[in-house]
Amino acid sequence: MVEPRRAVAPLAETAPIARARDLSKVYGKGATEVRALDGVDVDLARGRFTAIMGPSGSGKSTLMHCMAGLDRPTSGSVVVDGEEISRMSERQLTTLRRTRLGFVFQAFNLIPTLTAQENITLPLDIARRPVDRDYLHTVVEAVGLTDRLSHKPGELSGGQQQRVACARALVAKPAVVFADEPTGNLDSTSSGEVLSFLRHSVETLGQSVVMVTHDPAAASYAHRVLFLADGRLVAELDDPTPDSVLEALAALRHPSGAGGRHAG
Repeated sequence: MVEPRRAVAPLAETAPIARARDLSKVYGKGATEVRALDGVDVDLARGRFTAIMGPSGSGKSTLMHCMAGLDRPTSGSVVVDGEEISRMSERQLTTLRRTRLGFVFQAFNLIPTLTAQENITLPLDIARRPVDRDYLHTVVEAVGLTDRLSHKPGELSGGQQQRVACARALVAKPAVVFADEPTGNLDSTSSGEVLSFLRHSVETLGQSVVMVTHDPAAASYAHRVLFLADGRLVAELDDPTPDSVLEALAALRHPSGAGGRHAG
């Protein structure tokens, strides 16, 4: 299950790894306009595991994509590890994503002809950066793949493939790892393996992780859960459990006040 919490220095609370101010994202115009994000202000804590949740169409994936430099906001600012990325050129964003950010997606995105180790070190190889062998060993040991490094993806289970993808995201020592529904294609056992590793990477390696998920059980591995509705940050929850996340989601689906909602 979840390992002991709070193994990070108190300074982490005052130095967010990423933050957004008055962040908005609008798609379309006129009658077809959709406001995916509507003036979001948020700080994502350094050295913590943060989950982002919300109903379908709430803007959770859009928020992550804008904060990870995968999509450009319509207005507002995004700062990641001290760098304002919302005004970076495409070339600067590419360099940022390659050198300072890690990504884990629902699809494993492994190269089938490469071994697990070759997949893990691929981003460093592409960037022509040296592999820190000691850190590679630490990550591989943490993800539990020491005896699988010579195996190709087709010889690994789904959970093992996603752990390879997690190790690939971590081996370049990124400032933050963004994970978009990382357990969406996995069974409950494999999901637990991957989420435990992401939590472990925070607790023991000092990594910062931000994860979008629809699964209350997955969110319970995080230190903090942020809830979006209609493109706005509407609630947050510290030290979540599956039950407390379910209660918070239920409150979003049946709000006591009035208010419009986005479709989708």
